[in-house]
Amino acid sequence: MASFNKVILLGNLTRDPEVRYTPKGSAVCDLGVAVNRVYTTDSGEKREEATFVDVTFWGRTAEVAGEYLKKGRPIFIEGRLQLDSWEDKQSGQKRSKLKVIGETMQLLGGRAAAGAGAAVDESEEDRQSRSSGKAISPPPKS
Repeated sequence: MASFNKVILLGNLTRDPEVRYTPKGSAVCDLGVAVNRVYTTDSGEKREEATFVDVTFWGRTAEVAGEYLKKGRPIFIEGRLQLDSWEDKQSGQKRSKLKVIGETMQLLGGRAAAGAGAAVDESEEDRQSRSSGKAISPPPKS
């Protein structure tokens, strides 16, 4: 059976990215994105709603996100949906959360947006390093 899992988001960061490293040295970056939708009600009134999405990047893309992104910055993200499941330690109940695993990001905005317009893709090397646990060097300073 065929399947397809692709997410495209255009929104603004709701918090500064949080970068950490796995015990094997792979970079992981968690961030939040608000995606706004404007619509018109049946009575003709314009309304706006926001959807808040958690996104995780790995490897070099995670490091770039941590270095250049800040709360409020506009961003374009391509990735895939992932369902995380766990058991709550306090209540013992099963919990789950849908999030996006980011594969590509485009930093948006003007020059003040620190690296604006730069596209960053997760490379094959990043994917292999995430699987093998190989350490990733920090990005070079320009």
